[in-house]
Amino acid sequence: MPGSVGGPRILLRRLREVMAEPESAQKRLDKIVVLIAANMVAEVCSVYLMNEARELELSATEGLKPSAVHATRLRVGEGLVGDIAAHARPLNLADAQSHPGFAYRPETGEEIYKSLMGVPILRSGKVVGVLVVQNRTKRHYTEEEVEALQTVAMVLAEVVAVAELIGDEPGDPDLKRQRPFHIQGTSFAEGIALGHAVLHEPRVHVTKLIAEDTELELKRLEQAVYALRGSIDDMLETEDLSHAGEHREVLQAYRMFANDRGWLQRMLEAVKTGLTAEAAVERVQNDTRARLQRAADPYIRDRLHDFDDLANRLLRQLTGVTLASLSANLPNDAIIIARNMGPAELLDYDKERLRGLVLEEGAPNAHVSIVARAFGIATVGRAEDILEHVEPGDAIIVDGDTGEVYLRPSQEVIASYSEKARFRARKQEQYKAIRGEPAITLDGEKIDLYVNAGLQVDLPHLEEAGAEGIGLFRTELQFMIASTLPSLRDQIELYKAVLVHAGDKPAVFRTLDIGGDKMLPYMNLAALKEENPALGWRAIRISLDRPALLRHQIRALLTAAAGRSLRIMFPMVAEIAEFRRAKALVDKEIARLEKFGKEKPAVLEVGTMLEVPSLVWQLDTLLPEVDFVSIGSNDLLQFLFASDRGNPRVATRYDFLSPAVLSFLRHIVKTCQAHGTPLTLCGEMSGRPLEAMALVGLGLRRVSMSPAAIGPVKMMVRSLDAAKLAAFMEGLYALPDRSVREQLAAFAEENGVAI
Repeated sequence: MPGSVGGPRILLRRLREVMAEPESAQKRLDKIVVLIAANMVAEVCSVYLMNEARELELSATEGLKPSAVHATRLRVGEGLVGDIAAHARPLNLADAQSHPGFAYRPETGEEIYKSLMGVPILRSGKVVGVLVVQNRTKRHYTEEEVEALQTVAMVLAEVVAVAELIGDEPGDPDLKRQRPFHIQGTSFAEGIALGHAVLHEPRVHVTKLIAEDTELELKRLEQAVYALRGSIDDMLETEDLSHAGEHREVLQAYRMFANDRGWLQRMLEAVKTGLTAEAAVERVQNDTRARLQRAADPYIRDRLHDFDDLANRLLRQLTGVTLASLSANLPNDAIIIARNMGPAELLDYDKERLRGLVLEEGAPNAHVSIVARAFGIATVGRAEDILEHVEPGDAIIVDGDTGEVYLRPSQEVIASYSEKARFRARKQEQYKAIRGEPAITLDGEKIDLYVNAGLQVDLPHLEEAGAEGIGLFRTELQFMIASTLPSLRDQIELYKAVLVHAGDKPAVFRTLDIGGDKMLPYMNLAALKEENPALGWRAIRISLDRPALLRHQIRALLTAAAGRSLRIMFPMVAEIAEFRRAKALVDKEIARLEKFGKEKPAVLEVGTMLEVPSLVWQLDTLLPEVDFVSIGSNDLLQFLFASDRGNPRVATRYDFLSPAVLSFLRHIVKTCQAHGTPLTLCGEMSGRPLEAMALVGLGLRRVSMSPAAIGPVKMMVRSLDAAKLAAFMEGLYALPDRSVREQLAAFAEENGVAI
């Protein structure tokens, strides 16, 4: 190949001309190998593409026997071509036949060729083929020639993908991004959503690969890298790390990567071969992805996300593409697609336009899932590799009932789901018909159904759902969506609106529950590095260490509730001493009101969340001191099983309907009954009819859930004989089974319980 950089640029220009010709994909491919062979002074140029059987099939050649095309196939790892594909790295051999991995295929006639250079054809970091050149003479190809062939391979990847010449592997990205595609994920929030895809962090699709002016592209790349470095430095200097979207330690890693001279140098070299700045970034990103995905060390593989994010930031810097949450062009039927996100990020979106949410990762009991359920947003998680398949604006169906996602669905699938959506609407009409009816079992047991809420927009749900009151008002949501700490007046206005809307119905306010996966953008909590944040500095622990914050909130609650009934409860209490310290702050604020002659709440009740197992063994001492107790089943059960609800590997490993859980909850119910202390369960467990049925069987008579769950749970209650269920469950507590879900479902079916 010519020694100047003009050689590869000339080749790329000629490739562009071939790509524009109105011929079949195979004919274009045949012309491309001839062009590459001539430009690189090679006697052989061959393209092997991955077929549907995951074999490398000789798809075009100049120099080998034409009869071998589409007849010669190699497994990944077989021969030199298979080795290149298996390791996603180039091979440069002066005497290929002496290599121990050489696989002789007589039908190709390649025995007369000695030297070989091959590079992987990569797309989205995946090997989709191999590009090879060969010569009769023994020669070692220069680094410039290897670099040029890698650049050609990148352009070739786009050619064969658009021409649909690459076979798809089940589970691999749909490289065509045009045909219908189905993904089986996990249901995080029930519901059916039909809409259009919006990427939470939109991938910048590089369409212009070949540069017109190399010097201009070099300058654009250098300027974008310097701007990227500056933006990362700015993010590290500010306290407002949550708006940067990353924790400080991750940003430190980004700064280290962004300042790596080797990273910039590889991109500059790619531009010099004739690529645009954007294509050079994507080229280096592909190479990095291919290497890291094959690393044995899981820590190294995890760094892939860091490099991906860095490359995406740089591409956005080059193109000016903004994040979807900041865009005013959100469609009216938006379905957000993300690798993962926190609850505050979901709240950035316009709820009126948001129909569904699909996550590659996540867990059913993560806080973003809870917020999605509260808003009635159909959510599917663990939708593996969806970001590799979806394009912004794609038609998409999210089935939050079954955990299925349909990308670019056919008309038949759309028609089927449209009917399913109408059926759900009819079910909602049935729920609406019993909205004003009490939730009383067939044998006369009254079950109080409350809603969980957290924002003023949630308040109409109290009446719409026909609930008995607000069993859990999450006060932290106001703090999470604000750009600064809510003032005393802001808090008073919200709490007063909640109490006015509730009227004579009870409303229970949980004090600030932040930490873990709920960070505030204006507090330096993101800089706090903890090995196990769910077990660390969060909720009441933060409030007691920052008593001014808690007193400020208590003062707002007491002021808003002047002359009304008020119920306050503290989250994450692990021992009685913590409850007493928090209660003492309430007493101080009451004393302050009396001192200044201000009106107090007509009735004040103070209780605690029961989320930490240690508190269960202090109930006999605790209950005489509290006015009520509320079980937070999400945290209680993750601590009970030592199972992080945000970790997809273990989040569903244990079942809420296990004998261990049911026995544990029954102990709490019986102890509270013995003391005459009102008990509520306000975790997500209560929002599913089968689980709610089990809670009634345990003896619980007060549960709180998302507004959308009230109708189904009320219908279940009104078809249930509670005494019969309680008697049936006596035989379940001592079972060694992992779960008694099947037994409870069988009871429901046999007894006509609507679940």
